[in-house]
Amino acid sequence: MPDIVQYLWIIWIVFALVCVIIELLTLEFTFLMIAAGSLIGGLGTNLAGGEWWLQIGLAAIISALLLFTIRPLLLKTLRRGGDERGALTNVDALRGMRGRVTTDFRDGMGYVRLSNGETWTSRLDAAHETITLTEGDRVVVTRIDGATAEVAPEERSTTA
Repeated sequence: MPDIVQYLWIIWIVFALVCVIIELLTLEFTFLMIAAGSLIGGLGTNLAGGEWWLQIGLAAIISALLLFTIRPLLLKTLRRGGDERGALTNVDALRGMRGRVTTDFRDGMGYVRLSNGETWTSRLDAAHETITLTEGDRVVVTRIDGATAEVAPEERSTTA
């Protein structure tokens, strides 16, 4: 029966490949750092003739160093220039969007064409229920409630 220590180099390569495959699914650089630490610390020490316990120890130490030093820098570089909260999507992106009334509002309800080209069923928000909106008036989305956009009249600047 062969000694498993003779085949540790295969185990290190397989482990690193599994980590890379998991990394491709998660895209967070965690498993990439573990794979690099395994290759550098584990496989490197194995090829240099180090003991099995030294291989595991160095792989763990190098993986931890990479996780806490290189990974944050990679993530920061990757996310540079983006919004701190991330890009807004779906209905979150509609809040604050401007639009134009396409049909006169009756009983606080009407239709609005937003600046992204979508037409939404709309109602006036609670703070502006007494205002009458007519076709062509400019509005701002204050909230999305299901399939209805709550809107408020757009504030016009008085500076020329």
